[in-house]
Amino acid sequence: MTAENIVEVSGLRRVFTTKRSEVVAVDRLDLAVAPGEIFGFLGPNGAGKTTTLLILTTLLRPTTGTVKVAGIDVAAQPDRARRAIGVALQDAGLDPAATALELLTFQARLQGISGRAAKQRATELLEIVGLADAAQQRTRALSGGMRRRLDLASALVHRPTLLFLDEPTTGLDPASRRQVWAEVRRLNTEEGMTVFLTTQYLEEADELAHRVAIIDKGRLVASGSPDRLKAEVGTDVIHLEVSPEHAEKACEAVRELSDTREPGTDATGVSLYVSDGPSRIAETLRLLDRSSIPIGAITVSRPSLDDAFLLATGHRMEN
Repeated sequence: MTAENIVEVSGLRRVFTTKRSEVVAVDRLDLAVAPGEIFGFLGPNGAGKTTTLLILTTLLRPTTGTVKVAGIDVAAQPDRARRAIGVALQDAGLDPAATALELLTFQARLQGISGRAAKQRATELLEIVGLADAAQQRTRALSGGMRRRLDLASALVHRPTLLFLDEPTTGLDPASRRQVWAEVRRLNTEEGMTVFLTTQYLEEADELAHRVAIIDKGRLVASGSPDRLKAEVGTDVIHLEVSPEHAEKACEAVRELSDTREPGTDATGVSLYVSDGPSRIAETLRLLDRSSIPIGAITVSRPSLDDAFLLATGHRMEN
């Protein structure tokens, strides 16, 4: 890691202690994010994503390790760090009785912007996120997608250099999700904003992120560009639909295939990583038949980030 990184995490560990046990939520995590990146932080629920984000945004102290944002140590100088970042958490903290314009104006005043300038900044942000027509609507009347965009606007009031987004499209319909994606891209490409995005939606990371880091059980298991991670899986993925009781036996059978990686399993069956999928189907079927393993279906596809996650962790994201 270098001084040019806008996010630097070194040896981060966070332990939650109860009367009966210790729970390690984040374990020796190292991360680096360059200015101008959209950085995707991936992992299933309980992997340590939110704990890491809370530490990065000064809302939780690390047990051990060093965390810097915009060159500022978040544990030593939390107030200074907060002035450099914008944060939109998964649960938007919007006053349901306030109008969109009132909420953003109030947020601007909290950031030290004077009365007239605060309203001007609020109006400007509503235009930016496509909510100008909803300026006088109370937030309780806004759709889920509109509330997410309003929360995003609230995080941008003070023109941060670094924006943290926690699961920004959870619970949104596909159209609203794409509206949020479009705004994140615009902030990055037109305003040069660095975006740190936590998500459990692999399609979202593949669509937006320049680089991704995959975390599982508190540890970093893979990182790189989406294309590179998918390329590491192999040229093709053969998926065998088999019942859970036959999965291990199927893995044993297909291990005889040459030029393949270790197969992965999930609730639907077994995945094989091969250099030329279509040409390997007949051989795969012969091995399964020889071992008397029934299959429901066999498919061949190009690798996805879900396959990269499976390869790195041994299970799929939804598990």
